[in-house]
Amino acid sequence: MPDMNKPLNFRFAVLSDLHIALADTVWQNPARIHLVEVGIPALEVALDRIAQEDIDFLLVPGDLTQHGEAANHAWISERFARLPYPVYVIPGNHDIPVLEANEQSIAADEFPGFYRRFGYEDTSHHYYTHKILPGVRLIGLNSNTFDGNGGQIGRMDEAQLDWLRLTLSKAQAAEDDLVMVMIHHNVLEHLPHQSTQGIGQRYMLENASELLGILRAYNVNMVFTGHLHIQDVAYQDGIYDITTGSLISYPHPFRVFEYQTDRYNRRWLQMESHHVESVPGWENLQQQTRELMGDRGESYILQLLTQAPLNLSEAKAKELVPSLRYFWAAVAEGDAVFNFSEFPERAREYFESFGTTSAIDNRALFPMGEDRSGFRECLVSTAR
Repeated sequence: MPDMNKPLNFRFAVLSDLHIALADTVWQNPARIHLVEVGIPALEVALDRIAQEDIDFLLVPGDLTQHGEAANHAWISERFARLPYPVYVIPGNHDIPVLEANEQSIAADEFPGFYRRFGYEDTSHHYYTHKILPGVRLIGLNSNTFDGNGGQIGRMDEAQLDWLRLTLSKAQAAEDDLVMVMIHHNVLEHLPHQSTQGIGQRYMLENASELLGILRAYNVNMVFTGHLHIQDVAYQDGIYDITTGSLISYPHPFRVFEYQTDRYNRRWLQMESHHVESVPGWENLQQQTRELMGDRGESYILQLLTQAPLNLSEAKAKELVPSLRYFWAAVAEGDAVFNFSEFPERAREYFESFGTTSAIDNRALFPMGEDRSGFRECLVSTAR
C-alpha cells in the first residue's frame, strides 16, 4: 500500500462516453437520446475549458467512438496526440462492439493499436498499468469480453483478473504508489437495484463482486467508470465508484479533480463538475437536450413502470408517464431530489429512491486512506 506519510498533490480531468462520430458515420436514429452530432464540437469546448485547469493528465473511461469505426478511432487518437498533457483511455462497449472486423467496426484486437500513446504501449492486451506520476499508478481495465457466439458481455475474464492480482501485489510491495483504476462498466450500483434490475443491469460489470474483492484486498480506493451516462458517486466498504456522464447527452459534463495532502498529512480528493453549455448550432444545448431526453425517453420510462419491481399495467403506466418527462434528465444531472407525492405509494417510493439525500454527485471532497469513519458527514458538509 502507498506511504500515506508522503505528500501527494496533483490535478486531473475525466471526460467520458465521447461517442465521436465523423459526419459520414452518423446514423440518424429518431429514438436516440444522446446527441452524436455534437460530439466533436462538445469535445473541443471541453478541451478548451480543461486547458485552463492546469491538469497533469486526462482519463477517458471508454466509448470514445460511436460504433467502433476505424476513422473515428483514428480521429480521436490524432486529436489527443496534440494535447499538452498525457491522456489515458480504455475501450467501452461502443469502441469494440464486435470480435471480428466488419464493414463498420474494427476488430476488438485492433483497439490497442490505435492508442499506443494513450496507455497501450503493449498492444497485446486491452488492459495496462503505468506509473503516470511519481507515487501514482494507473490501472486501465477492459470490461468488454465476448461469448461463444461472438456476443459482447460486460465482464472481466480470468486472465485479466489474474494479471490484476499480480499487478497490485507488485504495487503493494513497492510501498510508494497510489493506485487509481479506470474501467468502463460500473462496479457499484448507481441506481436502485442496478445489479438485478433488467434496464440497469447491463451497465454493470457482471463479475463486479470479484473485482471489488481484489481491490479491497489491496486497499484501492478510487475507480472511475462511465457507460451509464449519469453523474453519480457510489461508495461501499472503502471504494468510491465515480461515474461520469456522457459528453454528448444532457447535462454534457466533464469533471476536474485535485488530489491533495493537507498540512496534517491527510489526503483528500476534491471533485468539481463542469458542463458544456453550447456549441455552434446548439446555442441552448442544455435546454435543447433536456427536452430531447424528455421527447425520446417515453419508452424507457414505460419500461421502468411496467417491469419489475412495479409491474404496472401499460394503461396505468401511461397515466404516470407525463409526470416523469424530466425524470431521467434529473438522474443524469446528479444530486436529484424527487417528490412524487401524487403517485401510488409503491411507485412514489420507487421513483423517489433514485434521488439523493446529500449532494455529492457533482461537487465534493472525499477523504482518502484507510480511515473514512467520517465519510458521510464529510461529504454532506463539503458538498454544494
